[in-house]
Amino acid sequence: MSSSAEVKFKPEEIARIDYSPPSEHWTDPQIDFEAKRGNWCYSGVHKSLKYLDLPVPKTKFAPNDQDWGLPENWKEIILEGLRKRLDRFRSLKVFMDICVRCGACADKCHFFIGSGDPKNMPVMRAELLRSIYRKEYTTAGKIMGKMVGARDLTIDVLKEWYYYFYQCTECRRCSVFCPYGIDTAEITMLVRELLAEVGMSIDWIVTPVANSFRTGNHLGIQPHGVKDSLEFAADDFEEITGIKIDVPINKKGAEVLFIAPSADYFAEPHYYTLLGYFALFHEIGLDYTWSTYASEGGNFGLFHSHDMIKRLNAKTYAEAKRLGVKWILGGECGHMWRVYHQYMSTMQDEPSFLEVPKSPITGTVFDHARATKMVHLAEFTADLIRHGKIKLDPSRNDHWTPTYHDSCNPARAMGLLEEPRYILQNVCNNFVEMPENTIRENTFCCGSGAGLGTDENMEMRLRGGMPRGSAVRYVQENNDANILLCMCAIDKATLPALCDFWAPGVEVGGVHEMVGNALIMTGEPERKTDLRGQPLKGKEEVENE
Repeated sequence: MSSSAEVKFKPEEIARIDYSPPSEHWTDPQIDFEAKRGNWCYSGVHKSLKYLDLPVPKTKFAPNDQDWGLPENWKEIILEGLRKRLDRFRSLKVFMDICVRCGACADKCHFFIGSGDPKNMPVMRAELLRSIYRKEYTTAGKIMGKMVGARDLTIDVLKEWYYYFYQCTECRRCSVFCPYGIDTAEITMLVRELLAEVGMSIDWIVTPVANSFRTGNHLGIQPHGVKDSLEFAADDFEEITGIKIDVPINKKGAEVLFIAPSADYFAEPHYYTLLGYFALFHEIGLDYTWSTYASEGGNFGLFHSHDMIKRLNAKTYAEAKRLGVKWILGGECGHMWRVYHQYMSTMQDEPSFLEVPKSPITGTVFDHARATKMVHLAEFTADLIRHGKIKLDPSRNDHWTPTYHDSCNPARAMGLLEEPRYILQNVCNNFVEMPENTIRENTFCCGSGAGLGTDENMEMRLRGGMPRGSAVRYVQENNDANILLCMCAIDKATLPALCDFWAPGVEVGGVHEMVGNALIMTGEPERKTDLRGQPLKGKEEVENE
């Protein structure tokens, strides 16, 4: 997910997009994968597929190979899988039947905007599945075939699915504008499930999932590695702030289990958000613990299948029960929060051993978390600020002019729109918003979510990220914005490449990095730098020294 991947094109070249319809009929499934390099992801490695007991192709394949090693009965597997899902998910059958091709979603997808490919229109992407549904499950499709948009299921159709359903980040922006409420992200999830049943997965999903099963986090870091990283960060925090802190790990009987994406303690710029967590929890005296078992808030199962979501999610409650905590607090992550907010309460039994979350600092009862027993850190921090429980000096962030990217899952899927802004308005003096049609419910995706944040598909990522990158460049040019803040680990990993390409000079950071900068801690010496070690405004002599 690094920003160092070689990019052989320039922004002005990507921005010249031809939206003319192609000469081929849309029912033609042929994809020239060799010519489309930079727009698809590598297939899942056999080692990870076997570890997860998933179907393994007969041969190792790359998407530009002719033979993908499909089982002989692949067609039977796909059609039976589709039948089961139509029976299980009433929403899928509704989505297949009610679309009227009005086109309200067409120009809402960042991948269509950035590529001009009609099959990246949400309506057309869904049509790739709907055409098979018509042929197999509707009378009109069986009799009239292509005339009513029905197609036979072929290997080329499967390869077309692989190409386009891994050009969907499941951001759900299209659903905001659909007059019928069709959720294309759910269609994408179900098609990916079908592809996985014949061994067609991508590696940047199945390997993180396998790592999460093996070690508890998607990076595959062992428990002692997690412990060492957190303790190293605590030493770093003391060097920067002059405040010595304790980092509770696997502490039984703590009031709160804190879960964050593993990137927060292994990657930049996530690391500075971690230091912000440390500052806040130490200052308020929160009785909490980290876990080396539940060491990953993100759930890559969301990008693979419903079964995989459930399998990965189980460790959260299991660890909460083992440690004997009262409730769970979650850090800055995107897909972590879609799973916890929309799936957790129905995938596992309600945890009767946990209590309805109640802030030990303000006394606020987070009643909306009664089912899951889990609260988002933005809610928790906004509540602290509202009750005046922490002292803040927003001038410590005056060297930043931040803007805020509404990460798709916390914003669109969870409705966290006001809390992060309330926090930023209290910890920053120079906060600016991007254009109205690119934020809040209308926010544009980073272009790299849902398991697409790898390097081999960099062209697709930068094309898909063009709408967000253009909005960032707008506030950079008009408001001198110099840092893009967000609440998503994938965003923090992939937005640096996007900003380097579309708005060079804009950094990427987290909301609680800004909190950590502004927080006045009891007994602290004079602060001269921020959590990145950069001099505060008016303290530039530190850098010279």
